Amino acid sequence: MKAMRIGGRLRRLRQERRLTQAQMARALGISASYLALLEANQRPVTVRVLLKLVEQFHLDLKEFAADTDQRLSLEVMEALSDPVFEGAEVKASDVQELVATLPAVGRAILDLYEAYRRQLPIDARTDEGVDSAEASAVSIPSEEVTEFIQRRLNHFPELEEAAETLWKENDLSIHSLRQGLTDFLRTRHSISVEVRPVEAMGGRRRRYDQLARRLEISEMLEPASRRFQIAHQIAYLRHHDILDDIVASGSFSTEQAAALMRSALANYYAAAVLMPYRLFLDAAKGTRYDIDILKHRFGVSFEQVCHRLTTLRRPGAEGVPFHFIRVDIAGNISKRFSASGIHIARFGAACPRWNVYDAFGTPGMLRVQVSQMPDGATYFCIARTTTRTRPVTTGGLPHRIGQRAVGLGCDIRHAGEIVYADGLNLADPQIVTPIGVSCRTCPRTDCAERAMPSLHQKLRIDENVLGPSAYVQA
Repeated sequence: MKAMRIGGRLRRLRQERRLTQAQMARALGISASYLALLEANQRPVTVRVLLKLVEQFHLDLKEFAADTDQRLSLEVMEALSDPVFEGAEVKASDVQELVATLPAVGRAILDLYEAYRRQLPIDARTDEGVDSAEASAVSIPSEEVTEFIQRRLNHFPELEEAAETLWKENDLSIHSLRQGLTDFLRTRHSISVEVRPVEAMGGRRRRYDQLARRLEISEMLEPASRRFQIAHQIAYLRHHDILDDIVASGSFSTEQAAALMRSALANYYAAAVLMPYRLFLDAAKGTRYDIDILKHRFGVSFEQVCHRLTTLRRPGAEGVPFHFIRVDIAGNISKRFSASGIHIARFGAACPRWNVYDAFGTPGMLRVQVSQMPDGATYFCIARTTTRTRPVTTGGLPHRIGQRAVGLGCDIRHAGEIVYADGLNLADPQIVTPIGVSCRTCPRTDCAERAMPSLHQKLRIDENVLGPSAYVQA
């Protein structure tokens, strides 16, 4: 376990419980002087004391996880990279000390910054080098949904159990899953499933007619997407109480965010139906996470497999902890989640060195990368482009939606479990690509792809010298 200093959280816990240092020290079986050192962050907490805290005060061990502090530090640094703080000269060490001592203040700074961004007019939200539509992402409901999913580690046991129950009670099979789901809707809910002509759907992919008891699906959808949409509708019909309970626990600020979360949960359930937990986990481990094999075995898409791999967090039956990112060719991040520990940009664009962006240069080809953050944390990552077609036609031809790229990665410690790492000398420093979270927060001074100056160094321009980029002098 990394040395953890939890002084701020420990002191706040004691004050919330209205305990003196002597009283808390007795409960933990330590001396009051040692507790004082812990609260002052002059000593790291030991495993024994940490477990005693959990036992005596009925806490979740995740509240004291070291990566929680690291994530909060990175997010605060990201917010402070905004030009509005340019004169503040806040250092990374300042932020780390603040988060370690007063984590609630760090979260309050983030909340205040997001509130500030929401109040700006659209054209004023543009950071240097960042598109305004991307910069304003914190004000939309999808950001609330993303943060809630991250807090839940993208794992919802209630929905996993509901999907498994559906399989058991209806004797479902992978090879006849669509027929099984269609029969279920017909016999249990008197709902028919029809694949409708594209012109009759008016651009929609799925439409449920409550009066006619008919679920209509566009003919433009691939077979995997048709099955997915049937399972998605079953989530709304059969498990609205589960969806409501999970959404209620999120305390979303708007009805739009709550509705978007319900849709995300229905998607989660649909994936759990198409790729049942134990069956999928065994297949993933058995094939060493070969996405192409898993895609064909379960009749789903590349992106659906990647996303499902991030949900395998059942205690005692976990898969590799992956991170997931989806971007478009303009650099916009439309979906992100991290169980690997890597921090994905929340405000603005991500690092252009990530292989998820390189994937656009080789459409359809799998890209492999060993990536290293400035703090030395190293990840094994794969990426590939995906395409969709819009379910409407012009002159009989489908409109092609621009490509997106999907990235999946894990801590380098798990690379040996992944088939795509075969043949790579992971100990060779020559194959490592130095990356960062974003240009503004990255301290690297030798990056030729830097799109804006770093928060960590003052920008000095020498008219007689040209370095790797306009913002870096050799």
